Amino acid sequence: MAPVVVLFTCAGQRVDIVTAFARAGATTLAADVDKLAPALYAADRRALVPPVLDPGYIDALRQLVDDHDVRLIVPLADLDHLLLATERARLGELVLLPAPDTIRLCEDKYAAHAFFAETGIESPATWLPGEVPGDAPFPVLVKARRGFGSRHIYRADGRGELDFFLGHTTAESMVQQVCRGEEFSIDVFCDLDARCLNAIPRTMIESKGGESIKGMTIKDSQLIDHGRRVAEAMRIVGPANIQCFREPDGSLPVTDVNPRFGGGFPLPTAAGSRYPELALALAAGERPEPMLGEFREGVVMTRYFSQVVLDEAGERLEEPVLEDV
Repeated sequence: MAPVVVLFTCAGQRVDIVTAFARAGATTLAADVDKLAPALYAADRRALVPPVLDPGYIDALRQLVDDHDVRLIVPLADLDHLLLATERARLGELVLLPAPDTIRLCEDKYAAHAFFAETGIESPATWLPGEVPGDAPFPVLVKARRGFGSRHIYRADGRGELDFFLGHTTAESMVQQVCRGEEFSIDVFCDLDARCLNAIPRTMIESKGGESIKGMTIKDSQLIDHGRRVAEAMRIVGPANIQCFREPDGSLPVTDVNPRFGGGFPLPTAAGSRYPELALALAAGERPEPMLGEFREGVVMTRYFSQVVLDEAGERLEEPVLEDV
């Protein structure tokens, strides 16, 4: 059987994900609007497409599906999630995303908080700007309702700072109580019926710009079950990253759910998640059984910058070029 061709949209810098799918046996096709997106040059095939908001974006992806016999579409950034989920019928092949309603919940942090409250999932106390009570416990965070990469987040230690940040932020915001416990990320993967196949917790030793650069996998049964419960309640399909805290009282409030492979993807992969293999199995029409807790604990990741070097024709150079001076 020929390898499954996987189309990665908004490929950007996610060389780690593209190469992991290649190791799993896929033929990789990376697409991006930027001809210098590094992941383009880590893929077996590459293509330039219009911007996500361009009316021709979906048609361009559909053409790639036809031209390359694509069987699986994996978005690598949040930018086109809702569009792809809404237009999956036009794309024709498996789009590794949940339904539009789930994506809307993930995109709107205040709506997600309300959903968690309704379903009995712990979440930090959260208010809209005009509804913050007079006895609200400080410190609090002013957070963009629809944000990513830790942008438009401001810590307020008192009412004066809160009023200042609410008056000056340019993003539609909410106010959320600061969690005091240890932060964790849980990388989950669910099948097409939103059944959680695995949940791998990791510590957040250090992050920059909202992306984990140092962490360690931990086999914590409470966190594993928490990740499964949140993922299935939200009807996640494919990958998601769940961020939560363990508070002094033992609660596990959820602060964010991103329905994609997380920034710390190399860590659960190194710990044996086999998430690329599970995605390929779904594309092949298989129904893998859950493997909750099946991963290696104590695996540590520390990340560094790397690069792609191109020649004047735009082809990747594998070796340093030495020239006479």
